[in-house]
Amino acid sequence: MVNIIDNQENTNPDDFYASLKEKLEATHDFPEDYLFKFIITNDESKHTEIYRVFDEVKFTLNTKESKNGKYSSISINAFVMDADQVIKIYKEVGKISGVMML
Repeated sequence: MVNIIDNQENTNPDDFYASLKEKLEATHDFPEDYLFKFIITNDESKHTEIYRVFDEVKFTLNTKESKNGKYSSISINAFVMDADQVIKIYKEVGKISGVMML
């Protein structure tokens, strides 16, 4: 799994995703199951937005609410074909406000 929150504020997104693709291809044997992890406010509509990104993908889902109930962690183990599909999913989820990608 790749940590997307690595203080990428000053990084060009194209450079970041090119680097991510290299790392994914070097460390994974696609096609395979890939674990996506997200932290989001405990808002059911935000959860639904994330799930919609995975509509065309076979996946299993695990959610856990934070101790105070304000946040949820979402773990999605999805069968992906290649690094490009992983990046596409991260980009789509990245459009959802308030999501932290791990």
